[in-house]
Amino acid sequence: MLEKLRLNFSSLFGLLLLVLSVWAISNELREYNYHDVLRSLATIPKSRLSLSIWLSGLGYLVMIWYDILGFKYIGRSLAFNKVAFTGFVSSVLGNTIGFALLTGSAIRYRYYSSWGVPALAIAQIIAFANFTFWLGVFAVSGVIFLFNPLQIPTQTHLPFTSTRSIGVIFLLVVVSYLLGSIFIKQPLVIRGQEFRFPSFKISFAQVVVSSLDWMIAAAVLYFLLPANPSVSFLDVLRIYSLAMFAGVVSNVPAGLGVFEIVVLHFLKTKFSPVAILGATLAYRAIYDLLALLVAASLLGFYEIRYGARNIMNK
Repeated sequence: MLEKLRLNFSSLFGLLLLVLSVWAISNELREYNYHDVLRSLATIPKSRLSLSIWLSGLGYLVMIWYDILGFKYIGRSLAFNKVAFTGFVSSVLGNTIGFALLTGSAIRYRYYSSWGVPALAIAQIIAFANFTFWLGVFAVSGVIFLFNPLQIPTQTHLPFTSTRSIGVIFLLVVVSYLLGSIFIKQPLVIRGQEFRFPSFKISFAQVVVSSLDWMIAAAVLYFLLPANPSVSFLDVLRIYSLAMFAGVVSNVPAGLGVFEIVVLHFLKTKFSPVAILGATLAYRAIYDLLALLVAASLLGFYEIRYGARNIMNK
């Protein structure tokens, strides 16, 4: 009953944030109409659009290493194509549908169990992959927030006024994890669950892979924005980090609206609101929708082929 109430409250809070974000975006764009946004989309150079598509593909290829490292952590092996397929589909669905812990977990359990991976091992891979994602958030955002902090807009309703304190906390988590992988050799028991640190080689690879994933995603947005010498990639990276963090903790699917309002808030002095919204729409189309189309196609192809094979075997 308590868990159900928590889930309902979480969903209601996410919906509230979505409504507030949409209102804030509408307020920023009240002097414009959708034709201006469409014109802004049309002005994005094809070369930058193409580069963003390739970067998006590279980003999702990097994400499959979450599962590859997970299998190394638990000491099991599975064919690369199976791990790549499952890692890609679960990452895409988790990013676009939202509630990644649920959607990505369901995909991983569906396929890994069908290939003979025990339930306990799957649970370990799921936990490992999700923690790897957060290591990237903590590592990249921690450095950016600490040394080049931002003032957090009140519209996000986060319990901080500056990102510097967030940066300190994030980096402490990453450093503690790396030190634990070096010095703590015995398993830890947390709430009755046993946790074993991976080797330093694996934990360091987690930080590198997830940080690379985070920076590639930010680069997709960077190349969709109009060229501006006063706006560097690092500027966009720190804004992207805060926007994505706000979107993830908001519980809004894919951070829709929350992500856009944070980007709009910090970049509106450098670009017109219409250009920013056009860039974020293009980002959604490339990084989310295009990837979702590819993942859904792969999923459908596999299920049709697998189902047909089962019918033939019967």
